[in-house]
Amino acid sequence: MEKIYFDNGSTSWPKAPKVAEAMADLLTHGAFNINRGNYEGAYEVEATVLDTREQLARLFHAKDSRSVIFTPGITYSLNYFIKGFLQSGDHVLVSGMEHNAVMRPLKQMEAIGVTYDVVRTEVDGTIQPEDVERAIKNNTKAIIMLHASNVCGTIVPIKAIGEICRRHHLFFVVDTAQSAGTIPVNMQECNIDFLAFTGHKGLLGPQGIGGFLISEELNDQMKPYIAGGTGSQSDVLQMPESLPDKYESGTMNLPGIIGLHAALSYIEETGIKTIHRKKLELTQYFLENVKEFSNIRIVGKEGMKDRVAVVSLDFVQEDNAVIAFELEQNYGIMTRVGLHCAPIAHRTLHTYPQGTVRFAFSASNTRDEIDQCIEGFREILSV
Repeated sequence: MEKIYFDNGSTSWPKAPKVAEAMADLLTHGAFNINRGNYEGAYEVEATVLDTREQLARLFHAKDSRSVIFTPGITYSLNYFIKGFLQSGDHVLVSGMEHNAVMRPLKQMEAIGVTYDVVRTEVDGTIQPEDVERAIKNNTKAIIMLHASNVCGTIVPIKAIGEICRRHHLFFVVDTAQSAGTIPVNMQECNIDFLAFTGHKGLLGPQGIGGFLISEELNDQMKPYIAGGTGSQSDVLQMPESLPDKYESGTMNLPGIIGLHAALSYIEETGIKTIHRKKLELTQYFLENVKEFSNIRIVGKEGMKDRVAVVSLDFVQEDNAVIAFELEQNYGIMTRVGLHCAPIAHRTLHTYPQGTVRFAFSASNTRDEIDQCIEGFREILSV
C-alpha cells in the first residue's frame, strides 16, 4: 500500500534534496568539532556553520549573523528566553493558541513569581491587535506569540503586534515553528526581539536542530540559561559576553547544522513564495472537498485568508482517533490526532478534550494524494 504523508506540521518529509547526503558526508569524511580543533578539517566545518548563520540572518532579516544562536530545537529556544530573561514580578502576554513549548515553561515560572495572561482569541484562532494592547499591564515585560497555529493554521498579525510592543517598550518573542520557510518573516519590520525557529519543519532540515535570533537590546538584558565550554575565553569561569558564544555551550549538533545548511540552500534556490503557493493550492483543494461532508467540521478558518497549510478536522459523530487509525491502516494516510501539545488552543477552538485530526501539507504532496484521502473519508463515513 502506498504511503501518503500529511503530518508535515509535526516534521517535514521528505526533507530537502541533499540534506541526508550532506550529513552523511560530514560523518563519513570528517565530523570535526568547531571552536576546538585547530586544523584544516575543523576550519572547513566552521566555515559551513558560519555560512548557515548567514543564511538564517538573510531569511529572517537580522542585522548581524552573530545574533543567530543554535539550539537543539525551538522548545529549547523558547526556554532560553523564558528562563533566561523573566524574573519575579514580571508579566507576559500570550495568545490563546500557544503550544506547550511556551505554556509549560511559563507554568514553571509561576513558582518564582512570573505571571501571564492569555489575550482574547476568537474561536477560529484570530487575534485582534487592540485586544493585545488592552491586556498590557504596568509590569508587562514581553509578548510571546506563535506566528501560525500548529492546530488550525491561523496566522497571527505579528507586524501589528510588533508595533504595539515598540510603542509600549516591550520585548516581542515570536515562535515561527509553523511559518519559517513558508511565510517571509522580517525581524526589523515586525520589531521582533527574539525569533525562535526549528529546522525540521518548514525549513525542511533534520530533527534536533533549531535556534533563535536575538536583538541587541534584549541580549543586553538576557542571561545565558545554559553554561559551559564554548572553546573561547577558556581561562575564565564566566560565560563569554560575545555572540554567539554567550548562548552556545557544549558540543554543537554539527550534523544537524550541516543538514540545515543544505535545506536552506534549497529554499533559497526554490523561493519561499513558490513553496508557499504550492502548499496553499493543495490546502484550498483539500478544504473545498472537505466542505462536501456535512459530518466533518473544519476547525478554525474555513477559507484561505491568513492561514498556512495546516488543517484540523473534527469528525463530529465519530471518534477522531478511530478515524486517524483507519486512515493509516486502510489507506496509508499519515496524520496526527489529539491535542497536538496545545491544550489551550483546543480550548479556544472548542475542540477540547476530544482534539482533532490534523492534516499538514508540504510542497511535495499532490492533488492525487488528496483525492485518495477524500475517497477514504467517503468509505469510512459511508457517504
